[in-house]
Amino acid sequence: MPLVKSKSKEAFSKNIKAEINADKPQKQAVAIAYSVKRSVGKKSGGLWDNIHAKQERIKNGSGEHMRKTGSKGAPTAYDLKHSQSKKNGGNVRLSIKEGDKRPTDKGAGLTAKGREKVNRATGSHLKAPQASGPRHNSFCARMSGVVKHAKGDAPRAKASLKNWHCKDGGQAKKHDIKGW
Repeated sequence: MPLVKSKSKEAFSKNIKAEINADKPQKQAVAIAYSVKRSVGKKSGGLWDNIHAKQERIKNGSGEHMRKTGSKGAPTAYDLKHSQSKKNGGNVRLSIKEGDKRPTDKGAGLTAKGREKVNRATGSHLKAPQASGPRHNSFCARMSGVVKHAKGDAPRAKASLKNWHCKDGGQAKKHDIKGW
């Protein structure tokens, strides 16, 4: 008999009884029931998990139905394609030997090949360094904070600041906004 997936006291008690009836020791039955109770409130893993959960509910007679592609609230083809391409949130191996990133003495940072590899693997949209503008200023400010708070020398961070042509250590400009 499957365990009841709920946080209620009744479900908790039923799960303990079901495990004891399955010849498990009482402590183990309680531990399993707590584990099921904890797992109920966790977030799902994304679009595909939601689709599979809904298909399972429909199969069990919930009365719901899957929306047609293009209807309001249904995932678009773009959503489906991009949800499939994201893998493990960024576990991408980059190396200097393969040309994915530059060595420290050449300015550090990713090469075009490395940016493409990360974008393909994670669904990101990394872009090339920018010589000026808001993205440039933002990067310089963030990376100078990395250098400032690093425990060691932070040679790669310093090299990337140099590669992005960050002046004055990448300090963000303070704007004179009245009322702040």
